[in-house]
Formats: sequence, structure tokens, C-alpha cells
Amino acid sequence: MTYDFREIEKKWQRYWKRENTFKADIDHDKKPFYVLDMFPYPSGAGLHVGHPLGYIASDIYARFKRHKGFNVLHPMGFDSFGLPAEQYAIQTGQHPAITTQKNIAKYKEQLRKMGFSYTPMGEVSTSNPNFYKWTQWIFSQLFNSWYSIEKDKALPISSLICVFESEGNENIKAVCSANTPVFSPSEWKQFSDSKRQEILLKYRLCYLGEMEVNWCPNLGSVLANDEVVDSLSERGGHPVVRKKMVQWIMRISAYSERLLQGLEKLDWPEPIKESQRHWIGKSKGAKIRFSIKDSSEVIEVFTTRPDTIFGVSFMTIAPELELVKKITSHKQKDQVAHCISEVSKRNERERMGENETILGAFTGSYAIHPFTKQEIPIWIGDYVLASYGTGAVMSVPSGDQRDFDFAKQFDIPIPNIFQGVDISKGAFSQKQGFEFTNSHFLNGLGYEVALDRVGEALKKIEAGKKTINYRLRDAVFSRQRYWGEPFPIYYKDGLPQLIEEKYLPLELPEVKNYQPTETGDPPLGNSQKWAWDTKQKSIVDNSKIDHKTVFPLELNTMPGWAGSSWYFYRYMDAQNNNEIASKEAVNYWKEVDIYIGGGEHATGHLIYSRFWQKFLYDIGMLPVDEYAKKLINQGMILGQSAFIYKLKSENTFISSNKIEGQKTIRLHVDISLVEAGNKLDIEAFIRSRADYKGANIIKDEKGNFFVDREVEKMSKSKFNVISPDDICQQYGADTLRLYEMFLGPLEQSKPWNTSGISGVYSFLRKLWKLFYDNEKWIVTSKTPTEESLKTIHKTIKKIEEDIENFSFNTSVSSFMICVNELQAQKCHCRSILESLLVLLSPYAPHISEELWERLGHKGGISNIPFPTYDESYLVEQTKEYPVSFNGKMKFKLELARDLSEQDIKSLVMNHDKTKVILNGNSPKKLIIVPGKIINIVY
Repeated sequence: MTYDFREIEKKWQRYWKRENTFKADIDHDKKPFYVLDMFPYPSGAGLHVGHPLGYIASDIYARFKRHKGFNVLHPMGFDSFGLPAEQYAIQTGQHPAITTQKNIAKYKEQLRKMGFSYTPMGEVSTSNPNFYKWTQWIFSQLFNSWYSIEKDKALPISSLICVFESEGNENIKAVCSANTPVFSPSEWKQFSDSKRQEILLKYRLCYLGEMEVNWCPNLGSVLANDEVVDSLSERGGHPVVRKKMVQWIMRISAYSERLLQGLEKLDWPEPIKESQRHWIGKSKGAKIRFSIKDSSEVIEVFTTRPDTIFGVSFMTIAPELELVKKITSHKQKDQVAHCISEVSKRNERERMGENETILGAFTGSYAIHPFTKQEIPIWIGDYVLASYGTGAVMSVPSGDQRDFDFAKQFDIPIPNIFQGVDISKGAFSQKQGFEFTNSHFLNGLGYEVALDRVGEALKKIEAGKKTINYRLRDAVFSRQRYWGEPFPIYYKDGLPQLIEEKYLPLELPEVKNYQPTETGDPPLGNSQKWAWDTKQKSIVDNSKIDHKTVFPLELNTMPGWAGSSWYFYRYMDAQNNNEIASKEAVNYWKEVDIYIGGGEHATGHLIYSRFWQKFLYDIGMLPVDEYAKKLINQGMILGQSAFIYKLKSENTFISSNKIEGQKTIRLHVDISLVEAGNKLDIEAFIRSRADYKGANIIKDEKGNFFVDREVEKMSKSKFNVISPDDICQQYGADTLRLYEMFLGPLEQSKPWNTSGISGVYSFLRKLWKLFYDNEKWIVTSKTPTEESLKTIHKTIKKIEEDIENFSFNTSVSSFMICVNELQAQKCHCRSILESLLVLLSPYAPHISEELWERLGHKGGISNIPFPTYDESYLVEQTKEYPVSFNGKMKFKLELARDLSEQDIKSLVMNHDKTKVILNGNSPKKLIIVPGKIINIVY
């Protein structure tokens, strides 16, 4: 009987669905184990073979844990809100909900074909109103909370109001906006309702504020830093500028220290944790206030080196600060305006990195040194960000490389303040203390003592104090897009008001135009029915807005990271209509045991989700304050791209071995058009695109046309995508699963090479032949030999160790060795083969299920206990001795380990090779070290 993988795989995929094999109900008799993949965005292109790498690994582990007796939750859903679907809607006119559902259906079918053991507890999709109802609910909780520094946790906003009524806010220890006014309890009571709401916004964990953002006019939307490359949008390549806008903002900075400390208890890759530590950026230093000459304004800076205060040559402030307008002199107005315009074309990452052109301008104003009272020129510079620290720095060119470069660029004098420091070499070591010529109270002190001394001195003159700062900035939480979660917010007197929980979800309205409005409002401004009736508690036509009982709704939507910051808890109780998940569910599953996904989310999803987790823990929703105990970053499967060369300014393509001396442009070409030996199918190439029709083709002397090949990221845009559907159709899902694991260590990137897949397919057919000799069933109930028992127990031990260590590539090698050895031993013993099938089941579930059933078992293999190895079978019974003559090894001899020294002597001396070498000579000495060496001296 042949191995018909197509029928076998269809059969077992139907069986798993019919029998609900992978359900994960709460079962207190079983220990829970939660295996999670970072859920995908369902694009129209579908999955390529690079996408399932992490999914296969997590599925192997989930199946292994079921064999180990755990109740395994292994879900899958879709991160289905976002810009790509909206852009497709703009291009085609199709509603994003329609295209998203089509894409989800395509993904689900692809995933089904690969045999994943996903828990069928209801699909989780972030664009489903039943899901985003709870995203809106979490937003509401954040809006109605503030952060107590004293309690080090979030508390209800109602408790803050009680404090205001009884004590005012002068002594309250809370995280709040910088410009929060101080008031007494009597003043609070006299404030109008609008004034109170304005003040509460300065404390809420989700608040409205003006912030510099990456604005893309062509897309009509704010973009995150990772969506901008070289001042262009990653999607579409449109210009992006920095712009101040009123945005919804999450006060994640309140959790800086807790996010930092929480990393210590996580079993996450060190590079991920280090990225987050850097992103959070805890630093010890001082805040220093500089007054401004002839002005009531002050400049406050945070510096990690307050001991360098006597080295300040100039001040540099962020060009986007409001202060710039207030202090810029008439003479410098044009230069400053030009500089601000140029800086707006650079995103934050570009400004923080190295640039050939440094942007800056003198404001015409001077700061006053708090100690020396010297006048210090104030500049604006692109390397200073308004969103980091205070948006201003005291520039010490003899102590900071960027300050030094800036001073050199604009010919700012650099006084040699430090004794014994060569300022021509730029920055000095920040670990060493320095003496200052005009600061006797710092002479000879190390950094730590100098820091304390400066802090005390600043405090005495009320010009600053020692403090701790964090780089982590509050996160912009609104997007000028249509396809996202609507905010449950309406506006009364210009101030945000929450829609009550019982009226959620606030569902997206249908619009015909997904572009921003003519007035610049987000796409929701195109809806004619987007107003909130506070009496009817429903959405009504905009024409009914009277600002008395009917009010305008928020036009922005939430960013893509909103739903992805909590989705893992929805899987625990996906059908619950009354809460995110029941207390019973969250207390049973508790947290993710293994989370597998890409390392590119280190400072996006992985930090925002930790923030939401800690908040939900604070309000008593969740039992733990970190959601994923262990994180694994899978590597990337790379594609073999193909490149064709086109002559510049001509519709002429030239073979890669003919381009010498030619001016060409290198273009990606679809790898499906490339034949063996890197030869291009010219006819197919010309038919592939209308603009290639009539192109001139220059072949080599033999009439061939070659392309170049290069390994790079697999991507539809690079035309190097391999579909898993094609592999499953040609070789089967089990072959695909094994091959992806066989390519190399899970965490490493590796190139895809389809030619290697046939070897894995041959392995599965060889496995099949242990059960069948053509049409004949050859499995026996014979007692296995010692040799076969050694083979299977060696394999059991190796596979379990490999799975626990996520070393799946070496597991596949072990399976191949095992089958080869069993085949050589002519082993067809039932007991051996049963153990082998359970071992193989997590990797190749379809063939394992089929052969398990043919062995006579009912109910499937998924929950069969994992085999245990017997150490006694792994003990070597023999020892290979090197036999030496006069110290030179001549041959090797395998002997039983339990032989006596006399037995070894007898066997060696009577061996034919010994007789030949001695040639009748008598040995002078025979040295035997049991278990190690034999040496004959003659």
C-alpha cells in the first residue's frame, strides 16, 4: 500500500474538526498549559512558507504537552484592523470588512491544510465588534483611572476627585501633565464642570494632548516611527513630516519603573529585554533650571552629567517647543523658521541617528548660568527632541560628542573648561570624574559624589535637584484612519465624554469614502450618521447635533496595537459576552506559558501589551502582572530572489553574463519564471507584464538568458514567495512541517531551498515501509531485539530533550537516524513502532494518526502518553579498545565491558592481527587499562 498523503491529510483534518480533538475546556483535574503564536495580519497575499515557521514550532510543543497529560490551550486569531485593508479599500472601493473576511477565510484554509492543533474556542478577530467592544471597555477603564505614585498603581479617577474635594492637589503624589495648575479644595469646588474636566484630563491614564507626530498627508494619517523609512511612509513611499496635533495619548510613562523591573522575572530573549531596557531608558541625573535673559521664561534640562555644568558652552532646545517662538529675536526669525521647516522633514529616528547635515539655528536669546551667572547662547538643534526629557539640553562640547559636532558645525566657541581633557577628541568617558578650574566644590570628586554635591547646590539656590528620568514617552493612541476601533467618546463643550459600558460596542459606520475629508478630518468625518444621542443612547444622523442632547463623536480610531495588547486573554473565554473573560477562566489559564513570535515587536507590541497587562492587573481584572512567562523569537525563512538587468533609459533587458561595461538597472523578477541553472523563461517573462511586451532581449552567445540570484527576506514585493499550498499539494503538510524544522535552529534565519524538501519526503515514505512491504502489512508482535530497544530509547531521550530545548532541527535528524537503524535491523515490532509514532506525532501528525489507526487503535494519537526512556537500554555493553604495539595504534577491537583483564589478554593475544604484527616474537610486556587502552611492548 502506498503512502497517499493527500487522502490521509484530508481524512485526519476532518477527524480533528469533527471530534473537536483539540478543545481546551477548563478541567481542574489537568494542569493547564497555554501555547500562543503572535497572531497574523490577514493580508490578501496569504501565507508564504516563511510564515508557518513559528506556528509549526508552537504546534509541536502544544502536541508534545498534550502527550504529557496537560490541558493545552493553543489558539489562533487575526490582527485584522490596520492600514493595509484601508488602503486596499481606497484603491478598489471594497469595504475593508469584506476584504478582511475574505483574507481571514484564506488564512484559515491555509492553516487547516498544515494540520495545526488549534483550539476551536471561537475565532478572535480584532475587527469583530464582539472583540473590540472589550478594547473600547479597556480604553474606558484607562480614561477613568489615574496613577498614584504613593501606591505605585492605577486607581479610579473617582478617588482622585475625593482628594481634590478634601485636600486640593498640592500634596498629592500622582503622575500628571507638566502644566497642571496647583489648586486648593475650595478652588476645586468653585471650578466649572468644564474646568474640572480639563484638570482631570491632566491625570487620566488616557488623555488628550498636543504632540509631535509623523504626519503623512498622502495617507491622511499619523504613522508610528517603525512605519517611516527615510522620511517616507513604509507603505506607498509618501512624504512624512513632523506635525503638532491633538491626539489621544496613553500615559505609559507612569509604568516605566514597573516595566523595567518586570523584565527581570521573564524568560525572554536577552536582546528583547535589552531593547526594552534601552527604550525605557532609566537614567540618574539632575533637573536644572536656567533663567533666560530679559524674559520670564526658563529652560529646564535633565542631564545625567550635572557635574559638567561648568562646561556648558550653549543651550540647545528642540525646534518644535513653543518656547522657541517666545524667545526668538526678530533678527533670527527667518533662520529659525527655515531650520524648523527642514527639521520637520526628519522623523525622530533620523534625528537621533547620524546625519551628514546637522540642522540648527541661533535664537538670538541667552540663558543665565545658575552658578556663574554667565550668558549662554540658546540654539535650536535637530538632535534634541521635544518628546524626550524636557526638550532641552545644556550643551557641553567637551563632554558630549553630539554637542561637540554641533559646536564645530556652527563655529560655537568651545572653552577648555576641564583640566587635563583633550577636547579636540570629542566626548570623554562618562565613568571618570574630572576637576573643574572654576568649581572648587567639585575638585577631585568621582562621578557619584559630584552628582550628589551638584544636586545639593542646585537645591540650595532653587535651580534644580537630583532626580531619575526615563526615556520612555507617552504613546500616541489615535490614528486618522477608518479601519480601526472607534473611540467610545463624544464631545460636549469640546471636552471628551465616555459612552457608558452597557451601550458598547460603538460600531464603525459604513462610509463610501475612506479618504480624509476635504476639511482634513479623518475618514469617519465622511459619515453622515456619526453623532451620539445621550437620551436615546444611540448613534444618530449628524444633522441632529444640537450640543444639548446630541453631540459629535470622536473621528479618530485606535491604533493597530490596541487589540493586540490584550487578545491573549480573550482566547481564554472567547464566547463571553459579559466580560473580557470570566474570573474562573483567567484564574485557571492565568498566563501564556510559551509565546512565539518575531523579535521586531520588541518595543512595539511587546511593551504596550505589558503596559496594558499591568494596568488590568491593577484594577483587579487579571491575576498576574506579566502575561507571558517564556518568549521565543523565531528566525526568518529567507527567499532566493532573482534579478534581471535592464539597460538605463531603454526597454532592453540583458543576460546577467553580458552586462560588463553596460549601465543597467537591477530589478526583481518573479522566481516562477526562472528555470534550472538560473535561466529565465523569456516568453513567460514577456507575457508576465504589459510593459514588457515588445522589449528587446539580449541573450548570450549560446542563446541563453541568465538572471542573478540572492538570498533576502521572503516578500511578495520581491517576487520570491513560495506558497505553502503548493508544497502541501506536491509533498504533503507533514513533509512541509518536518522540512521547515529541519532547515536549522528555530531562532536563526535560514534560506529556503525547495530542492532539499524531497529528502524529507523520502524519509516519510521510508517510515511507511516499516509498516508495509508494497501492499503487505508487515508489523509483527515479536519481542524486539536489544539493538532495536537501544535505538528507540535513544531516540525517545533525544526527542524529549530537543522539544524541551526547542531544538527541532536536531529532532528531525534523530528521526531519520532512527528509521534508518530500524530498517537496517529489519525491525517491524509493534511495540517499537508504536513508540516511534507517538514521538513523531507532534512533527508529522497526519501520517502518525493514520499508522496508529492501522495498528488497531481507536480515538486518535493526540492524547496518548509520551513514551519514557529506560536508561538501562542506553548503557553501552561493549567498549572499542585501541590496540597499540610499542605505543603505535595498529587496530581497534570491540570487547564486552565486563571482561576481566585475563580475558582481555587472552582475546588480544589470540587475535589474527596480533599474530601477524608480532610475527613470532614474544611480547616483553602487555599493558592493559580496562575500558581505555591495550599496549603490547615487544
